[in-house]
Amino acid sequence: MLDKPTIAISVGDLNGIGIDIALRSHKQVSLTCKPVYCIDESMLKQACKLLHVDIPKDFICLHVSDDFKIRAGEVSKYSGEYSYRSFKKAIELCENDKAEAIVTLPIHKEAWAKAGLSYVGHTDLLRKHFNQDAIMMLGCEKMYVALFTEHIPLKEVALHVRYSRLVQFFLDFYTSSQAQQVAVLGLNPHAGDNGVLGDEERDIEDAIRYVNKKIGLEVFIGPVVADTAFTPHFRKRYNYFIAMYHDQGLAPLKALHFDESINVSLNLPIIRTSVDHGTAFDIAYKRKADTTSYLNALKAAIDLI
Repeated sequence: MLDKPTIAISVGDLNGIGIDIALRSHKQVSLTCKPVYCIDESMLKQACKLLHVDIPKDFICLHVSDDFKIRAGEVSKYSGEYSYRSFKKAIELCENDKAEAIVTLPIHKEAWAKAGLSYVGHTDLLRKHFNQDAIMMLGCEKMYVALFTEHIPLKEVALHVRYSRLVQFFLDFYTSSQAQQVAVLGLNPHAGDNGVLGDEERDIEDAIRYVNKKIGLEVFIGPVVADTAFTPHFRKRYNYFIAMYHDQGLAPLKALHFDESINVSLNLPIIRTSVDHGTAFDIAYKRKADTTSYLNALKAAIDLI
């Protein structure tokens, strides 16, 4: 690769495993892109001391914020604020054409709350920053799951499953993913059993019918019974799924592809991919974290450029 793309790396919560993953992967990552790490050199030195490793000579750091003391495995407003500023710096790089994509390492949502931030997470911030309906899609080449609703209480999900919202979501998903066949999960057990167990599937059916007609292709099928959608037989036919709520889609995905799965933000003016795991405070600074998801996220970002 003659002209390697520049990728902005948001380092995540420095009390967690993110910086360990970035450092251990740096040599391999640098073969395919130019990573720019949104972390101050002073904070990097502190992390490397805890990890008992040297800073790579070609490790590019950018100023993010004031220093704080890293406390491995601790939920802290200071690490929360820093991870937020690291992400904002990465967005700034893309907006100013100084990076071609963002790859994010994990934040801790409680740490963001402790820091007084109103965002639920990365995707929520992106949605509000760009005033655009970002779509959260997770998975790997074998299976991708997009979430119609994300981080909301389960009791509120049915209130969101409405025709107009579904239509817009399906259109945005098709435009931003170009997926040719997508299985849409029903909300209720047995996809409602023709209204016996709930009527939300009527809106899902109507939205699928309308969008397919508008596109001119039978892209979306469903509503599919959720408890059979992820069986081997069904996954041979489809590798794109839309789940009505968080755990409906992510429980089977993580059971099948936890280590290799990534997070992709669709329907945005920038490219953003991420690891599909948390801060893993229990193994922070123990050099035990798996780097597979991070490496896959970087590959996906480069492929999307």
